[in-house]
Amino acid sequence: MRTVGTLLFPGFELLDVFGPLEMFGALGDDYRLEMLAERPGPIESRQGPKAVADVALAAAKPYDILLIPGGRGTRREVDNAALIDRLRRLAQASDIVATVCTGAALMARTGLLDHRKATSNKASFAWVVAQGPNVLWQPRARWVADGKFYTSSGVSAGMDMALALIAALNGDEKAQQVATYAEYRWNSDPDDDPFAALYDPGPS
Repeated sequence: MRTVGTLLFPGFELLDVFGPLEMFGALGDDYRLEMLAERPGPIESRQGPKAVADVALAAAKPYDILLIPGGRGTRREVDNAALIDRLRRLAQASDIVATVCTGAALMARTGLLDHRKATSNKASFAWVVAQGPNVLWQPRARWVADGKFYTSSGVSAGMDMALALIAALNGDEKAQQVATYAEYRWNSDPDDDPFAALYDPGPS
């Protein structure tokens, strides 16, 4: 069984967290889900509803998959030196690190994405890029895989990335079964980014 650890912080985006976790959670015999935060307890999302973190970031053990969502709270947390330092250590020790939306900005601040390909929400692309000038940002991508680091575009793209991870770890057939169970039309092409043109993030 693989463990997925999801970082929570005030102002996280609900679908960034629960979209991917719905996909992993559909394979309950294969994945165990855990929430972590700087301090355990209820963490308020950008939309208002809270999720409960059971594990303190400083005490978290390495995960098979470390999931980092985005949300308005990332604008504050990029300057949270203690969180970034602990996130760097945990990400280094975890097998796979996956970000959704502006969660890529937090990973960029750790320095672990330097000289790697990555992407993020195109509506906030300029701000995210500024957090990691040495990252090889991809302005047109639904998600990007570079080594153990997976980064995805805005909000719903996290579900496509999660299914891609399931395909890589459990096989394409299993990933399609999960998508069918969720009645979700999986965009399985990482280069198919229909929303990039709406925001013109830059040349491909």
